[in-house]
Amino acid sequence: MPPADPPASDSSLPGDPLSQATGAQPSYLPQPPDSSDSLPEDLRIPWSWPHFVVLFIFGVVSLMVVQIAFAMMLAPHTRLSSPQDIQRYFLSKPQYVIGTMLFWDALIFLFLYITIAALREVPFWKSLGWRKLLSTDAAPGNPFLYLLAGCGLYVLVALATATMKTPPNAPIEDLFKFRTTAFLFMAMAVFIAPIFEETVFRGYLYPLIAKSFGIVPGIVVTGVLFGLMHGYQLGWSWRLVSVLIGVGIIFTFVRARTGTVVASFLMHLGYNAMIAVTSIIATHGFTRMPPYP
Repeated sequence: MPPADPPASDSSLPGDPLSQATGAQPSYLPQPPDSSDSLPEDLRIPWSWPHFVVLFIFGVVSLMVVQIAFAMMLAPHTRLSSPQDIQRYFLSKPQYVIGTMLFWDALIFLFLYITIAALREVPFWKSLGWRKLLSTDAAPGNPFLYLLAGCGLYVLVALATATMKTPPNAPIEDLFKFRTTAFLFMAMAVFIAPIFEETVFRGYLYPLIAKSFGIVPGIVVTGVLFGLMHGYQLGWSWRLVSVLIGVGIIFTFVRARTGTVVASFLMHLGYNAMIAVTSIIATHGFTRMPPYP
């Protein structure tokens, strides 16, 4: 009895030059499993490092453009004598401080939406880690626990940094000298910053690092970058920056443990809300602040 012919759909032969040149595997050989199948669902992302490089370049350039545009619109009518005077002038303008942050945040979200959701036709929020918070063996699913945990984390940080002082010329210190700007900045810290920062750091950056190097490096590196992002505001006081790195690591650990950005967002919200409340109380509504030199 003659041997059976190979399936008509399989036109490749063992060792044929076309298959070897293209790297294609003949269909009669077992195919290697897709490595993405072994990843946790929250680490299966549709972006890669080249996308991050483009996002980073876009973020730096767009921030510079936004700041220059707002500075030109709000430029002082008189010449300021020093860089410190220029910094204090613009920090006194809520339109500059809040306007540049809001506009830049919107540009970053627009970039992510177009390049991830629109072009790839995938759900935007779910792709960036905003999944439903569920109770699992690894973590509870009660949202109030994470909100309270964020408040408690702030209390611990406040006690640990009670003797640490922000450098006198730090932008955050100058910003709080202007009541309207300070109030609007606190509103941003509570209602905008947790959404933006958790989406970028825990939703976009953490799964990219964890997928490439492992969950522990992903948690640590994301936390380090989160702390460094706030370095300028704190006048690069490395003790305070180190504390924020620890806070960022805790936020990322919670996100990794629960598999959703919702958990770290709630912690971040509670943490920043406590900052706002205690700052307003301590300064009597930003009316008792260090004198403007």
